[in-house]
Amino acid sequence: MTIEINKATEKKVEFGTPLLKVWKAKKGLSRELIEDISWQKDEPQWMREFRLKSYDIFESKPMPTWGPDLSGLKFDDLTFYTPSGSKKTRTWDEVPDEIKNTYEKLGIPEAERKYLAGVVAVYDSEPIYEGLKEEYTKLGILFTSMDTAVKDYPDIVKKHFMTKCVPPTDNKFAALHGAVWSGGSFMWVPPNTKVDLPLQAYFRMEGKEEGTFEHTMLIVEEGSEAQYIEGCTAQQYSTNSLHSAVVEIFVRPGARARYTTVQNWSSDIYNLNTKRSLVEEEAHMEWVGGSMGSKITMLYPCSYLIGKGARADHLNIAFANKGQHKDGGAKVIHAAPYTTSNVLSKSIAKDGGHAGFRGLLRIAKGAYGSRAKIRCDGLLMDEFSRNDTYPDMQVHQNNVTIEHEATVGRISEEQVFYLMTRGLSESEAMAMIVNGFIEPVTKELPMEYALELNRLVQLEMEGSIG
Repeated sequence: MTIEINKATEKKVEFGTPLLKVWKAKKGLSRELIEDISWQKDEPQWMREFRLKSYDIFESKPMPTWGPDLSGLKFDDLTFYTPSGSKKTRTWDEVPDEIKNTYEKLGIPEAERKYLAGVVAVYDSEPIYEGLKEEYTKLGILFTSMDTAVKDYPDIVKKHFMTKCVPPTDNKFAALHGAVWSGGSFMWVPPNTKVDLPLQAYFRMEGKEEGTFEHTMLIVEEGSEAQYIEGCTAQQYSTNSLHSAVVEIFVRPGARARYTTVQNWSSDIYNLNTKRSLVEEEAHMEWVGGSMGSKITMLYPCSYLIGKGARADHLNIAFANKGQHKDGGAKVIHAAPYTTSNVLSKSIAKDGGHAGFRGLLRIAKGAYGSRAKIRCDGLLMDEFSRNDTYPDMQVHQNNVTIEHEATVGRISEEQVFYLMTRGLSESEAMAMIVNGFIEPVTKELPMEYALELNRLVQLEMEGSIG
């Protein structure tokens, strides 16, 4: 089971919610399954056709071979859709007790009351709770589950859903997602509107040998500002499961969006996602992420700077423990003049874990005056672990400024010894060094989430997660 922390007592507690599924698809993929999912959801015809088209694309594409070893991922062993049968509600008291107990232990209702403008909670394959505070509803902000948005806001969704941002032809797992997606969140912020509290989605995977495929669509219209926070956890089993999400973010001229995610997957999860933003003129996109747990992670948030003066900032932390391979990084495409990007990646490898930074920077023809800075730092906790960097820089325009820096090093024995002479234990000294290493990223998180990420890192240091 996943191990969580009760903040009041700082004791480890185990929890999970075994539910009786009202309908569960057979294992494996087929056109019949795709049609069944669409029928279960009572979707419009255009979405049903889109799913089937995506399935055909998935079938035609080979498995990627350029990154981590995916040979252990067997699609025939997975169940791709597992609705709980719980009715979606906008009142927390109406959430079934067995599901509510899980989210109460994760702190979701408390966080909503204190720190958030709204919450979407997804349990396995389906949304079970949607909430937005009244003052933000009055501003015209739309925040709901993706499933609800398909029916309630079809014009907006159909125009944006896996068209220009992440088409199903992008890669094999994007095509898989297009065929079997379920759950996720939808946010639309009207022009010249500032959302001063974050909106949050929380995704929980309960079953074994399952796939979850939530879809996130964020649209921040011209001159607006919004923050979105996403959290993910899963129970631990001895068999593999798959998480393959798609995130599509549209940042209109002069707008500002921040996407923050803290993922704490169990060590049997293949975490294979596609996340991308289209950033228009004078707009600003920020990605802040923390990746813990999972057996294999392939995650490279991408920013397309398509408007003059657009900016993207990518900040990420990844922790690879025993038996884990974290292949992450960022992609930035400068497709317009005077665009700016900054990528800061911090990765930690311990007890034979394998971490890597894979980054793509492309300066397109005509993107003159652009500036880009990439820094990827790796920290090895022992001689058994591995940390790699794979930078790919493609420059097709003169009159641009590019900086790149990569470092990989062992934790300093001298620093550990010095801190121990000041009264710290060896584990406390190492934790302090690691917290200092990741501080440039955690300082960008809201206080509650920075504390959560630091605590998760401390648990990884103790070998207590996964």
